[in-house]
Amino acid sequence: MNKTFRAVIGVALILWVAVAAAAEVRVMSSGGFTAAYNELVTAFEHRMHHKVLTAYGASMGSAPDSIPMRLQRGEPADIIILAAPALDDLVKQGKVVPGSRVDLARSSIGMVVRAGAPKPDISTVEALKQTLLAAKSIAYSASASGTYLSTELFPKLGIAEQLKPKARRIESERVGTIVARGDAEIGFQQISELLPIPGLTMVGPLPPGAQRVTIFSAGLVVGSAEPKAAADLVRFLASPENSQVVSKTGLEPMTPASAPPAKIKQEMREPALSR
Repeated sequence: MNKTFRAVIGVALILWVAVAAAAEVRVMSSGGFTAAYNELVTAFEHRMHHKVLTAYGASMGSAPDSIPMRLQRGEPADIIILAAPALDDLVKQGKVVPGSRVDLARSSIGMVVRAGAPKPDISTVEALKQTLLAAKSIAYSASASGTYLSTELFPKLGIAEQLKPKARRIESERVGTIVARGDAEIGFQQISELLPIPGLTMVGPLPPGAQRVTIFSAGLVVGSAEPKAAADLVRFLASPENSQVVSKTGLEPMTPASAPPAKIKQEMREPALSR
């Protein structure tokens, strides 16, 4: 066997081992972390040579594509990424591994109008209240931010009844898309979900006293087919080295002190990510 032939065989074996070691990681993700996630997943696939398959849906609600409904139907998944309270509920339901929650980012609620429309005043709670009362139509999400608005903020402002005829809960579509095409005058959703949509003007975040910060977290799904590769991906998404990617999408990265729980750390030890 000559040297050239041996070299070819060696390369072929290396490639075969790499392909054999590659995994398909299935992720279900809600919208709040999507912009950062899409960029980071590309880098993860390049580095680790795993394939990531992603399905998107709301953190909560009964829409067919919401994450709870997908899991209820038995759709396969290794990781879910969604609002922390919704993830905790799924832990209680036995669908997510206890102790596997890893917090990825903090997200604030923002308000948008269609591009070119005047920007209403929402600089104070009272100004926000008057803007809501003056608006002809309002769109809010079917996920964590919308649930907060409809069940807590609007009643707190004392205008829930006045808003009922003109406020609409949006399922299976981004609120920004509704506003951009003129189907609602103003819209509310996580800022990170509004920024990527063209045709909008960002009015700003909700003011202090009205704002609700949501933590988006990842968890390992019970019965995952690829727990080691999934744990690698979670660690990569939460890594401080990726904080700039998270920040530029309108999210606040968690501090380095927000380390993965012990259970996740154990599952992440092999294979280790190179630095």
